[in-house]
Amino acid sequence: MNGTERMKELVKKLNEAAKAYYQEDREIMSNLEYDTLYDELQVLEEKTGVTLAGSPTTKVGYEAMNELPKEAHESPMLSLDKTKDVEVLRSFIGDHKTLLSWKMDGLTVVLTYRGGTLAKAVTRGNGVIGEVVTNNAKVFENIPLKIPYQGELVLRGEAIIRYSDFEKINEEIEDVDAKYKNPRNLCSGSVRQLNNEITAKRHVHFMAFALVSAPEQDFENSRIRQMEWLKEQGFEVVEYKVVTKDNLDEAMQYFSTKIETNDFPSDGLVALYDDIAYGESLGTTAKFPRNAFAFKWADEQKETTLLEIEWSPSSWKELRFPAQASTTSVSCVRWISVWVIKSLSTKQI
Repeated sequence: MNGTERMKELVKKLNEAAKAYYQEDREIMSNLEYDTLYDELQVLEEKTGVTLAGSPTTKVGYEAMNELPKEAHESPMLSLDKTKDVEVLRSFIGDHKTLLSWKMDGLTVVLTYRGGTLAKAVTRGNGVIGEVVTNNAKVFENIPLKIPYQGELVLRGEAIIRYSDFEKINEEIEDVDAKYKNPRNLCSGSVRQLNNEITAKRHVHFMAFALVSAPEQDFENSRIRQMEWLKEQGFEVVEYKVVTKDNLDEAMQYFSTKIETNDFPSDGLVALYDDIAYGESLGTTAKFPRNAFAFKWADEQKETTLLEIEWSPSSWKELRFPAQASTTSVSCVRWISVWVIKSLSTKQI
């Protein structure tokens, strides 16, 4: 177990002990054991230069704001070209060493560190202008508030809420209609809260997926080296496999199996060339960078029972209706032709 992993373990144990003692009036470890673990954590923080969010050695004060300031990104955040065809993805990868990683389904956030301290956090927004959420980022579950690197570091990652935390939050809401629909929407609202005390209760995690700049570091022209370096700085990075066209099928099998048991939301994969100079030399189209490509999972289809329809004709001669099904909810379905409805074999509409 490396230093950062041990620190995560210590933070979790110490915070659980503090919660039990101060909020639940019970003791799960002795004062001696608590002090011993606390001292070990302090030594590791000094040794690694990393201080994790939530560490009992650093208390982040809660703050309420009237609005979230907006700020332009130094470089636009373009969307990725995408496909659902593995052969198209294979053609993009070719013989190039490529990082194939999860495409996380949350809210993209850009972090900036200066002098080893988190200085700024900005949401993706529309790709050109985002919202400043620095105070909220400081209470993410796993974000390092301090890192050993003292230069300016800019990185991108995805803020997510795990399925297990999402389910616990929904269990506490009695009103069925008030329950959150999915982790992504809950995460977006949590990251963009005006009061970061609410954010802290939502258990938001940050998964780094791209290093934008760290001018004083030599990464040997490798995205893989960048990801390893981010781990050394205390960040949790998105899981990835190194592939070429020849071993792509093996990696795809791994990801398609793993997604069934993942505790985090993802809606596909991202392929990124390892060779930094080559990737950057390709430039961009009007909409997409040419050094990366997204693979989207095929649309999931399930059988369900249509329970109720509320008809609402629109000005465009379409019939829009919220449809309540037995296993899922469809917020706005459009039927262009009524004959489609007539073709359904149902006993009650």
